[in-house]
Amino acid sequence: MPRPRRSLGATRGQIRLQFLAEALLLSGLGGVGGVLLGIGVTGGYATHQGWAVLVPLWAMIGGLAGLCPAVRAARPPATEALATH
Repeated sequence: MPRPRRSLGATRGQIRLQFLAEALLLSGLGGVGGVLLGIGVTGGYATHQGWAVLVPLWAMIGGLAGLCPAVRAARPPATEALATH
């Protein structure tokens, strides 16, 4: 897919930066989405059981801590990640 971008004048560095930005965005959205899904499931279960819904702040922060490894894993370009694994 990079060839159409190259034919429009994009440099290899710009294409790498675009792929990196997309990967970082997707991993960030995945991390936040996972935390929100966890909060939603916890809240739904607690409501179903008649319990008070309480998600401690430390639990939300802990869930977001998983975002750091996801962002780090998404940093290498796809071609480099495929070549090393």
